[in-house]
Amino acid sequence: MQEKVEEVIEIIRPAIQADGGDINLLDVDQDSGVVTVELTGACVSCPASTVTMKAGIERIMKDRVPGVTAVVQPESEIELGTAVSL
Repeated sequence: MQEKVEEVIEIIRPAIQADGGDINLLDVDQDSGVVTVELTGACVSCPASTVTMKAGIERIMKDRVPGVTAVVQPESEIELGTAVSL
């Protein structure tokens, strides 16, 4: 799975670089299917980076790499339910 994820990152990278950013692969958890990436450059301060991550990168990754369940950034966590605070 790691090799396939790296291949897809290389396919996605030019589009992200065209907007002044970049993408770095940090981890592939084969058991859970979670891929951790870091967006850098212009992507760090871009308000659309969350949309890029979920609607772009995650969708492409899930389509092209069997077993991928989510693409996350290091500071984000996978939401497993609804948080309730009292």
